[in-house]
Amino acid sequence: MPTVLNKEIVAILNRSLEHGWVMEPEAKRLFQLAGLPVPRFVWARDVSQARAGAAEIGYPLVAKVVSPSVVHKSEVRGVAVGVADDEELGSFFQRMSRLPDFSGILIEEMVTGHELIVGSKADYQFGLVLLLGIGGTAVEVYGDVAIRMAPLTAEDALSMLDGLKGGKLLAGYRGKPGINRQKLVEFLLGFSELLGEISSFVESVDLNPLLCSEQGCVIADARIMLDARFRPEKEKEPNVR
Repeated sequence: MPTVLNKEIVAILNRSLEHGWVMEPEAKRLFQLAGLPVPRFVWARDVSQARAGAAEIGYPLVAKVVSPSVVHKSEVRGVAVGVADDEELGSFFQRMSRLPDFSGILIEEMVTGHELIVGSKADYQFGLVLLLGIGGTAVEVYGDVAIRMAPLTAEDALSMLDGLKGGKLLAGYRGKPGINRQKLVEFLLGFSELLGEISSFVESVDLNPLLCSEQGCVIADARIMLDARFRPEKEKEPNVR
């Protein structure tokens, strides 16, 4: 894990200023640079790049729209899971290309595991806080989350995990394997350390889902919203001579 921001992470954040948020391919690269696990992915700007990336990753795969105007991909049916072949991938690309500010598609390997949500937010009263919960659509139904102030310790991470009502499911239930608790704790500590490095840039981070299994945890979906202070309108200062 980095102890200071490296140049490539700063470059990603700077490139994202004009949009106010970090599009998913850039977010995945940022987390990759920080040593946090992400699926194998390719950002394809045209159909030929998409098919070349698919040949590298292998079918079936996940495809997602990339556009600075589409923050919530599901609202525009911008995610396809289990894309089976070149024809299906090409059809998805053509459909997404009609969306505003279309910037290509993200294609990723398929990953499975228990769906968790990990997030962070700059709280006015408490400063940077981190969240762990049962993820996917269940986060809205059950609201099963644990929150701690940053930076996290290993004890904090374990207590968050133990505090979830659905924690028993994560230990393995009715034949379904559990998750690797140590890997999750390591992930949370790494995430906490990264957030400490970039907290002045960002308003909130959502990883939903974070897919965890017996082997470890992988960031399946990521959204980084930048702090309003770093948006272009706030940066423009008058020239004073």
